[in-house]
Amino acid sequence: MALIESGGVIIKAQDYKENDKLLWIFTEKMGKITAIAKGAKKSKSKLFSLTHPLCYGDYLLFKGKGLYRLSEGKIRTSFQTSLTDLEKLTYASYLCELIDISLQDEEENFNLYKEFITCLYLINTEAISYELLIRAFELKLLKYTGYGLRFDNCVFCKNKLSVSNYISLRYFGGVCDKCPKEHGLYINKATYNALRFLNNTSLDKVYRLTLTEEVKAELFKVTSFIISSVYSRKPKSLEMLKFIKE
Repeated sequence: MALIESGGVIIKAQDYKENDKLLWIFTEKMGKITAIAKGAKKSKSKLFSLTHPLCYGDYLLFKGKGLYRLSEGKIRTSFQTSLTDLEKLTYASYLCELIDISLQDEEENFNLYKEFITCLYLINTEAISYELLIRAFELKLLKYTGYGLRFDNCVFCKNKLSVSNYISLRYFGGVCDKCPKEHGLYINKATYNALRFLNNTSLDKVYRLTLTEEVKAELFKVTSFIISSVYSRKPKSLEMLKFIKE
C-alpha cells in the first residue's frame, strides 16, 4: 500500500461499525478523499482527536485498493470553536458541504484548498462580516471548479463592461445593454459592482466592503441560484443560512 502524508480538514465524519469512523477529508495533495479510521470512536484511541469535523491537521494515510486508511496525524489547529456558536457553526458547515458537493473524489484543487483554509480562519475571528465572507468564498469556489463569473466583458458580444444590471445565469456573467436578457436575473448595479469586487479581491480584504441589506439579499440570490444549479445537489445548509438571515 502507498503511504501518503498531506495536510487536510475533516469536512464530514460518520460512525462506522462498532469502533471505526468514515472520514471525508479535503486534503492539500489529493483533493477530497474518503478514509476509514480504525478504532477512532474509542476515546483512548490516538485517532480520536484527529477525526472530528473541522479538525485541520497533517494526516498520514495508506492508499489501498478501496478507501484510504488513516494511520496517524497531528493537529495543526482545530476550528471546533465554531461548534459553540450557531452562526459560525452554520457557516463553517456550509463551507464543508460546498466542498463535498463541488468536488469529485481525488480531484486535486490546491487553489480552492487555500481559500477554504483561509475562510475557516476568518470565520473564527470577529473582524469580518461572515455573510460577505461566504459570498466571496462562493465566488472563489465557482471560479476554481470551472464556473467562474465574468464581470469585465459582456458574456455575449465580449464588449467591455463598466457595470451592468443583468447577470446571465446560463453563461455566468454580465450582459451589456445591447444584448438579449434571458436566462438570468436583473440586479441592482451596486450588486453587480459588489459581485465583481468580491470575485476579484482576497478573502481577507472583504471587510472593506459595506453594503445595504437589499444588495446583500441580491448577492445571496445570485450565488445560491448558481450553486444549486451547477453542482451535484443543493446544499442543505442553505436553508439554515436563510433561517439565520431572518
